[in-house]
Amino acid sequence: MIDELEIRDALMQSIRAFFHAEGFVEVETALLLETPCMELHIDAIPSGDGFLRTSPELCHKKLLARGAEKIFEIGKCFRQGEWGPLHNSEYTLLEWYRAHSDYNDALADTQALIASLFAESPRSRASAADCRAGAVTPPLPSQREVLKCNEVASKDWKVWTVAEAFEEFAGWNPVENFDADRFDLDLVEKVEPALPKDCPVVLKDYPAELCALARLKPGNPKIAERWELYLGGVEIANAYSELTDPVEQRARFETWGEQRKTLGKPVYSIDEEFIQCLETMPPASGVALGVDRLLMILTGAKTLDAVLPFRN
Repeated sequence: MIDELEIRDALMQSIRAFFHAEGFVEVETALLLETPCMELHIDAIPSGDGFLRTSPELCHKKLLARGAEKIFEIGKCFRQGEWGPLHNSEYTLLEWYRAHSDYNDALADTQALIASLFAESPRSRASAADCRAGAVTPPLPSQREVLKCNEVASKDWKVWTVAEAFEEFAGWNPVENFDADRFDLDLVEKVEPALPKDCPVVLKDYPAELCALARLKPGNPKIAERWELYLGGVEIANAYSELTDPVEQRARFETWGEQRKTLGKPVYSIDEEFIQCLETMPPASGVALGVDRLLMILTGAKTLDAVLPFRN
């Protein structure tokens, strides 16, 4: 466990160094919220007069609406009922937003970040510019490589649309014929197990029904501009071109609220300040990356037990 603590410390330093070199400002937002974000399958933990945050997303977008351009945060988030080899109800999340960008820009940021982290060693750190150019140095302290370092540093990651991946591994197209239950089952049992483990994999362009806060692709309202990143077969990050239409956002929250009610889940009130902020928020992209899972990948661990000294 001591080795993992040292690697976590190095990882945190490296993440901050990357974003500061890229001109991002580190922010700190509220852990306790009056109302959490309304998403279908994410349940917030009640705490006192409010709820522990499931992510800092709504707060970050409020900052973008106030004029912030490039921001990031590393902090604790919480989800009710999350437990398993790759899940914990309390987890560390890296989340960042870039104004005047889309999910393609977010992917470029993520490629550069991951390349820099896998290129790092305690004594020799590649600059963000070097990582973008592909000039990398020996891997981070772990010595237990899960991914090929040159593949991680390369910009030529494996990228599938969700439709392509499902047609290849599950035999159907969930964008054209969406079925929520079948999608979830086939993703876990057929698609994810078939993804390559020796290089980064991106699944992009999700069915619109699965994205409460993502912008729809221009010209194709069945697709949301969202991607997810897998490292070593483990889902590690989720990104959007952010929705900035307050009318559409309210309608989506109301729809998901009705679906939550049908499922017997608590229905949260809508954050009116957030809806209002969308009127002045610029086009933007955002990425949420699980730090604990990333630490698993860097250390070669199979479950979160190896990297979290206090499991709850």
